[in-house]
Amino acid sequence: MSLFAEFQIASTDFALSATLERLPDLVVEIDRVAATDELLTPYFWVSEADLDVFESVASEDPTVVDLRRLDDFESASLYRATWTGDVETVVYAYTQGGATILEAKGQDGVWDVKIRFDDRGPFDEFRAFTDDHDISYRLEQLYETSRPRTGSRYGLSEKQHEALNTAWAMGYFEEPRETTLDAVAEELDITRQSLSQRLRRGHHALVANTIRVTPLDEEKASLPPTGD
Repeated sequence: MSLFAEFQIASTDFALSATLERLPDLVVEIDRVAATDELLTPYFWVSEADLDVFESVASEDPTVVDLRRLDDFESASLYRATWTGDVETVVYAYTQGGATILEAKGQDGVWDVKIRFDDRGPFDEFRAFTDDHDISYRLEQLYETSRPRTGSRYGLSEKQHEALNTAWAMGYFEEPRETTLDAVAEELDITRQSLSQRLRRGHHALVANTIRVTPLDEEKASLPPTGD
């Protein structure tokens, strides 16, 4: 039975620790993580920062290598990088803990992280690992899929569930669309950017909890051959 845990972890014990320390206004949101052997490649969104400055600072951060900007959008830019062995928390969780990071947001020296464990055993092992390595964190919530909160059966937070449900009810996902992002945001009394982020993270959670993520090497092997 899957177990969902929501942690607050000091940035010094997680990814991009040096970057977040030097750029206190920076906001980093992990979109998804691909795994190949023991290498972890996170895809993440960066906002509230000068991108040239961010890239310069991140290039000196010992927790990531091979940083690459993939795309730019109105409110954030998408990056890919590789975590190094300095990120003990997440490397252990993925390679030995049977865990999946569903959400992670780093800002102002703190990471808010939501992790799904296959069952209670890997979760207990993860906590023992963090204790043994003096990794500081605060467990905010812990719940099983048999006792879900609203929407949490699919890894959704209450705000993500509300945003997706409201957008669907107002016809935002219809083709052609029957409403706009601004209209949905007004209905929820939040900003357009906040709504966009909730919808994006909600879509990610739905996919992560309904379609099993395939490691990069398996994903490549399953692709059809190129050519005629």
